[in-house]
Amino acid sequence: MARTASKARTTGTALRVTASVFAGALVLAACSSGGGGGSSASSGASKAASGTRVTVTETEYGLKLSRSSFTPGTYTFVADNAGKITHALSIDGPGVEDAKTKNIQSGQQAMVTVTFKKGTYDLYCPIPGHKQLGMNKHIQVG
Repeated sequence: MARTASKARTTGTALRVTASVFAGALVLAACSSGGGGGSSASSGASKAASGTRVTVTETEYGLKLSRSSFTPGTYTFVADNAGKITHALSIDGPGVEDAKTKNIQSGQQAMVTVTFKKGTYDLYCPIPGHKQLGMNKHIQVG
């Protein structure tokens, strides 16, 4: 009987250790998954960023882009809310309709990835009234 109790304790300890190791592996996998929390062009789902990275600094009430010239291709816009109130970024143009980020709190960032063709695109903050107050840029691609 003593031998059976000893074996049960050993098995129970092994199960606890295995469970702890498994839980730790899950935590590490979650931390290293690379999920950036950004948005894709129209679905709002998280996807890995691709394309040329462009930072858009948003403040009350303006947009500042990290580059001024664009050629056709894929771009990931990183909207950086450097303002004090909530902003977002929306992009419209040839082949791109209402691609946008989630609402972004002060000090936070969000991404949207789009593929540009030749033409004129409108980048703006879709929060009501912000576009009219100056958070609007037109860019020429091509």
